[in-house]
Amino acid sequence: MTEDVRLRRGRASLGFSFFVQGVTFALLVTRIPAIQDRYGISDGLLPAFLAAVPVLAGVSSVATEHLVKRVGPASVLRWAQPLVLLSLLGVGAGSQMWHVAVALGTFGLSVGALDASMNMLGVSLQRAYGRSIMLGFHAAYSLGGIVGASAAWAGAHWHLSLFASYLPAVVVLLPLALYGSRFYVGRRDIEDQVPEKGLGAGGFTLLLPLCLVMACAYIGDSTVSNWSAKYLQDVLGSSEQLATVPYNVYMVTTLIGRAVGDLGVRRLGAVAVVRIGTLVAAGGFAVVAAAPGAWVGMLGFTLLGIGLCVIVPQTFAAAGRLFPGASDTAVARLNIFNYVGFLIGSPLVGGIGDAWSYRGAMLVPMALVLVTLLHARSFGSEGARYGVRHERRAGDRAVDVGRGGNEV
Repeated sequence: MTEDVRLRRGRASLGFSFFVQGVTFALLVTRIPAIQDRYGISDGLLPAFLAAVPVLAGVSSVATEHLVKRVGPASVLRWAQPLVLLSLLGVGAGSQMWHVAVALGTFGLSVGALDASMNMLGVSLQRAYGRSIMLGFHAAYSLGGIVGASAAWAGAHWHLSLFASYLPAVVVLLPLALYGSRFYVGRRDIEDQVPEKGLGAGGFTLLLPLCLVMACAYIGDSTVSNWSAKYLQDVLGSSEQLATVPYNVYMVTTLIGRAVGDLGVRRLGAVAVVRIGTLVAAGGFAVVAAAPGAWVGMLGFTLLGIGLCVIVPQTFAAAGRLFPGASDTAVARLNIFNYVGFLIGSPLVGGIGDAWSYRGAMLVPMALVLVTLLHARSFGSEGARYGVRHERRAGDRAVDVGRGGNEV
């Protein structure tokens, strides 16, 4: 098998893993009311169950940083993805509260390892390709989210049990994911990769701006997923049916933005794309906050999808460029702030909305997203449009972002 064929197969198999994770996560989060009803979880206890998942995922991401030094991210992903799918099935199969507690705990632990290892492999493949491809992987995740949310809607529409809703997805996706895992390509499989090292003295200080950007991006994302329907219905006076539309529109625009985003990075550079995305996302929050009615609010959520969709993939890619000899470690630590943002976002907006107003609450994630502009230089030099290999071969005019990270 030639190197090019191996890389193409690795890229396709990893893209499918992102797709499977999008389906799985959407099937879980869109059926939370059904899960609550099935197990008799009170409104007071539900936040504890929901918070446990990202907390355990963050712990698992830390553990994955050390595990991949022994077995590599490909091996971690190969076994984490089946565990995520089986734990989803476990959520639908139980009958007592401790059953769902165990299933959600397993989901959280396995999804942390999965998220970290998937993005590690994505960063390594982007370096091997020598051009931006990370947004394409996250586009596959968005597509999976749309498919999973649609499947969840069908299950609710036909009044299927949780187990009956989840079983077809697991039966179809689990064997395909296991087969695709044979073709993963990690750091250790790429000949010109240097051995994985630590971040070094002051390394986390260099990574911290990207961690802050990641957390702020997920605060914005969780605001849309948790509050868009309530905002449209309670603040902008939409119908219950119309209130379900913003999240779907958000996911579709996220898919479109990520599908074309790699081309933008190749032409304009990562810094320019991130700055543009940040301004568009902030504008979306401003439109939502000032919207006189539901349709203008929908426009704001559309802008949010277009703007936010580029930030997270490029943050992972920037960590890989900043630490070319320790990209797995950098990605694992950066991934923790995915869950930090998810944990903070929903209660932050809800608390401000209850204490003040939900229109005013939308200005808070807008301000946090704008923090990205202050740290845009952390995404590399203005000319950083490709992977590290390309930059090193490009001659004297190119800047090695990984080695020049101390200057950004």
